[in-house]
Amino acid sequence: MFHNRKPREQIFPAEPPGTGKRGMDRMRDGILMEIQETVERYADIISKVASVDVEVVDRRLFRVAGTGVFRDHVNEDMSDAGYAYSRVLRTGKRQIVYEPGKDPVCSRCPQRDSCVEEIEIAMPVRLGSEIIGVIGLVGSSKSQKQMILEKETLYLDLLEQISGFIAGKAAEVEETKSRLALLGALDRAINHIDQGVLLTGKDGIVAMANDYAKRRLKSEDPVGKQAVIRPTGDMMNHRKEYRLALENKELQVLGEVCPLAEPTRQYDSVFLFEDTRDVQKKYYEMTATVRALRVDNIIGSSPVMRRLKEDIARIAGSSSTVLITGESGTGKEMVAAAIWDLSGRKKKRFVAINCAAIPEALLESELFGYVKGAFTGADPNGRMGKFELADKGTIFLDEIGDMPLYLQAKLLRVLQERTIIRIGSNQVIPIDVRVIAATNKDLKEMIREKKFREDLYYRLNVIPLRIPPLRERKGDIEELTDYFAGHYAGLLGKQVHRITEGARQRLAACPWRGNVRELENAVEFMVNMMGEDGILDESTLPGDLWEETEEEKGAASCGDGQTEDVPEREDEIVPLKELERREIEKAVEICGATTEGKKAAAARLGISVATLYRKLEQFSQTETRTDFSK
Repeated sequence: MFHNRKPREQIFPAEPPGTGKRGMDRMRDGILMEIQETVERYADIISKVASVDVEVVDRRLFRVAGTGVFRDHVNEDMSDAGYAYSRVLRTGKRQIVYEPGKDPVCSRCPQRDSCVEEIEIAMPVRLGSEIIGVIGLVGSSKSQKQMILEKETLYLDLLEQISGFIAGKAAEVEETKSRLALLGALDRAINHIDQGVLLTGKDGIVAMANDYAKRRLKSEDPVGKQAVIRPTGDMMNHRKEYRLALENKELQVLGEVCPLAEPTRQYDSVFLFEDTRDVQKKYYEMTATVRALRVDNIIGSSPVMRRLKEDIARIAGSSSTVLITGESGTGKEMVAAAIWDLSGRKKKRFVAINCAAIPEALLESELFGYVKGAFTGADPNGRMGKFELADKGTIFLDEIGDMPLYLQAKLLRVLQERTIIRIGSNQVIPIDVRVIAATNKDLKEMIREKKFREDLYYRLNVIPLRIPPLRERKGDIEELTDYFAGHYAGLLGKQVHRITEGARQRLAACPWRGNVRELENAVEFMVNMMGEDGILDESTLPGDLWEETEEEKGAASCGDGQTEDVPEREDEIVPLKELERREIEKAVEICGATTEGKKAAAARLGISVATLYRKLEQFSQTETRTDFSK
C-alpha cells in the first residue's frame, strides 16, 4: 500500500481556493485536508474501537489521516496503490476486499503478490451527492480478519457513522467558507456603491462603514465612534433629509434609517445615505445645457468688443454680483459663461435660469426649491432649487427684469443673507453663490414705474457690463458671417467656397434689430439656399432682410443724419452727374463718413466700395461742400 508514495506538496503545488482548472471542484478536492485534525481524531477512534489500522484519503487519493503503519505516511500520494479506493470514488459504493492480492480489484497493483493485508473495507465519505474521500479499515493479521468477519455489520455501521461525522464537519467548513465568501462579496459591493452605508448600534456607535461613508465623513476608521443622525423634517427625491455628525464633521444628507429585524446592542440599524452635494451634482449633470465658453471664443475684434473682453477678464476673479445689459440677441448668456470660465469657480457649477421663460407661479420653486407636500401639484418627492444646485458655483439669472416684485424681495434677502429656505420648509440652508444677472430692459425706467425694486437694482449692479448691439460694431459683421457660414456648412454637410462682395455689403448695411441672433439665422438660411458651387451671393439672402418701414428708410439703421430733398420745379431738368453726386453725398451724410459708414452707403447705392471711393475722390477735386475722403 506504500508503493511510489510522494509528498503531497510535490504533486499539487499550493494554489488559492477557487482558482485553478476546476474552480469550486478544486476546493472540494482538498476539503478533508482543511479539517485534517478532525479526520485524524475520528481515525484514531475507529482504530481503538476496531483494534485495526485505519487510513482516510481524499478524492485525489492523498492520505489525510492514518494510524499504526500508516501514521508516518500521512500527506502522501497513494494513487499508485489505492485501487479499492479508486473504485469507491468511481462507483460511490463501499468495497470489501476479503482476499487482498487475489481480488480482481488488485489485479493491477504492483504489490499484489507480496501483499501483507488480510482484509480491507473501503467506505465512501459523502458531501451531498459528491464523494469527497474514503475511509479505509485494514486488517493485517488473520486474527484481525477473523474479528472483522465476526462483527462485519458492526464495523460497517461504525464506518458509515464516522463517515457521516466527517462529512458533517466538512459541510460546516464549506458553509463557513461560503458565508465568508458571501460576506466578502457583499463587502466589496457595499464599498463600490455610490452611497454611504453605516451599521450602528443602539447607542449610535458605528460598527461598520463603507468607503463612501469614510470619504464623506473624512474618517479613515469611523468604527467605534458615535454617529449622530438627526432628521430635518424635509423630504426630497423619495428620501428624508438628515444631518449626520461624526466627531467634528457634519453633513447634510438624503437617506433612510433601516432597523434590523433582530437588533442587538451592537447591531441595531443600517443608515443608507447620500451627500446632498452629490445629489446636486447628479441633478446638475442631467439638466445642465451650458457649454463652457472661453473669452477668446467670443467673436468680434472691434474696439468695443476688445474692451468688453478686457472687462470680462478683469472682473472674472471677483465674487461680486454682475449685471449684464444689452438688447435681445447680443449674447448675454455667452458673456456670463465666459466670466464663469475665467473665474475660480470654473470647477463648480454654472446654473442658468431664464426668469421670463418660467411661469410666475413656478419661478419661486425653481429658484429656491420645495419639499414634499409644499403645495398642490408639486412633485411629491420635492425638488432642489437652482440656488441650492449652484452652491459654490455661479448662477445666471437671465431676463431679471421679468421677475415679479414679490420674488425680487426674496432675491434681495438671499443676496444679503446668503441663505435660502425651500418652499414648505423651515430649514435655513447657507449657500455660496456668485450671481450674474442680465436684462434687455431699462431697469432705471422700471424703477421709476415701480416695476423693479431700487434696492435690488443696486445689489445687482455692483459690476455693470453693457454688450453693444450689432449696429454699433458693424466691423464685426464680416467676422461673424464667416464663422456662422463655416459652422452651419459643417452641420449641413456643405462647403462654402466664397461669399460675394455684394452679399457682404448687403449684410453690412442691414440694421440687425435682432443683433447677432438675427445675423446667425440669416447666415443659416443662406447656407441652406446655397447652390452646389458653394458661393453665398445676394440670391441666397432671406427675402425679408431688406423690408424696411418708411420711418426706417433714410435714418436710424445707418446713422443719425437727416437730409431733406428740396423739391425740383416741374420744368427743371437735373443732369445725371449732378443727380449721382447728390445721392452719393446724401448716402454718406446718412450713413456716416467712417469706413463702416461708407461701406453701408455703397451697399445702399448698389455700387461697390471701390466705386464709391473713386466718385468721392472726383467730387473732392471739384470742391465739394463736405470732405468725404476721410
